[in-house]
Amino acid sequence: MGIQSVAVACGALTLCLALTTATNPGFVVRITQAGLDYAQEQAIASLEKKLAQLKLPDISGDSRVLRVGKVHYELSRLRLRDFHLPYSRITPISNKGLQVSISNAFAELDGDWRVKFLFVRDHGSFDLRVENIYIKVLLRLGSDTTGKPTISTPDCSAHISKVRVLFSGKLGWLYNLFHSVIERRLRKILEDKVCDKVAMSVYNELQTYIRTLPVTASIDDKIGIDYSLVAPPRATPKSLDADLKGEFYSLAHRSPVPFSPLPLAFPSDHERMVYFGASSYFFNTAGIAYHEAGALVFEITEAMIPKDVEFKLNTSVFSAFIPQLEEKYPNMPMKFRASTPTAPFLTVGEGGISFQPIVDVQAYAILPNSRLAPLFLLSLTGNVSAVINVRSGRIVGSLDVGRIRLSLKDSAVGTFQVRMMQSLINILTSSTLLPRLNARLDEGFPLPLLDRIQLSNILVRFHQNFLLLGADVRFQPRG
Repeated sequence: MGIQSVAVACGALTLCLALTTATNPGFVVRITQAGLDYAQEQAIASLEKKLAQLKLPDISGDSRVLRVGKVHYELSRLRLRDFHLPYSRITPISNKGLQVSISNAFAELDGDWRVKFLFVRDHGSFDLRVENIYIKVLLRLGSDTTGKPTISTPDCSAHISKVRVLFSGKLGWLYNLFHSVIERRLRKILEDKVCDKVAMSVYNELQTYIRTLPVTASIDDKIGIDYSLVAPPRATPKSLDADLKGEFYSLAHRSPVPFSPLPLAFPSDHERMVYFGASSYFFNTAGIAYHEAGALVFEITEAMIPKDVEFKLNTSVFSAFIPQLEEKYPNMPMKFRASTPTAPFLTVGEGGISFQPIVDVQAYAILPNSRLAPLFLLSLTGNVSAVINVRSGRIVGSLDVGRIRLSLKDSAVGTFQVRMMQSLINILTSSTLLPRLNARLDEGFPLPLLDRIQLSNILVRFHQNFLLLGADVRFQPRG
């Protein structure tokens, strides 16, 4: 092989690898067999009602009967009284989708008959029982260009092994002489109609319902979450997994995230119906989005300090540590503006979520004309841990701050020992800044849930690089 051929082969290999490399998700949803079984129960109950509404066509034809001759028959006003699907099973099929198997189903119908042979005409009614109905449906899951899930039925088969017709009326005996012909026709009609109804239900109802999965969700007027699928949902022998982008972004301006999500070593837990894996990428894009949107800027004034905290935010209090304040700005109210110079970067590990944010705190004196006079700029850092939970379909949390370390970055009032005001900064942080952050975190972020799904029996576990949330689900019907 020549050098040129080797280069071409290497180029082709590189292209193939680039095309087959999947984007790691920032958020994973896993539906276990228990969750699939519950979804199947809800779907089968709906399908039963749909199949009971099947409209069957009139049937007519001619049949030869021994010692009678040619008989013309008509069956009309076929009415399904009920359709029962007592046994069903949903199974994930790797690389294909979900297979729904229904066995021992049965249905009951009635209708009117009319017969004509020679010069004889008569009519009556009949009852029909269809037994041992077997239905097998393959559901193929995919995603569209917007990242919303799609579902289709590439394969459906229905087989009816037993049809029993009982005719009443003066000439009912005549129908019973050629019932096998009628039963074959009814069997074929029903088998076709059942698969038609299944395909229609999947397209009109199931497809519509799964598209209630929110591709994007607005948290407030500044931040949104992208939950679009990065690949079609994939079936495994024990679950159905969906890989989502899992990325926060600024509504005003969405810029590329400067890092990529790491692979998630998702555990094989199957105790709950559904699991959510929120990666460190997911949480860190929240920090970037809020920072870029200017949402991590907080102002602290004396009015914000709780009344039970004996603390006045003015130059007289701080002049105990900075004597120059009393000379330049005697007994003036103060304001602090806290901001993050860079987006906070957190770590998710088996011990929980932790990070060491850097916060700049600029102090101002509020002059009599309401203008602000810069005083000093402090840099604050410390160990912060997060407590995470799920409430009403939202990830909620709260922060706990350890000992805060101070350093002086700039001063318009001369140098001073910042360690002397450690206790005052601790009070300001714990009484004003931290409660505001926790109030926001208590509002939470929405999980990617289908419409009318409620979570219960919540499980929260931390793993390397991601948070695992488990839950059982309940579907809440309308009304």
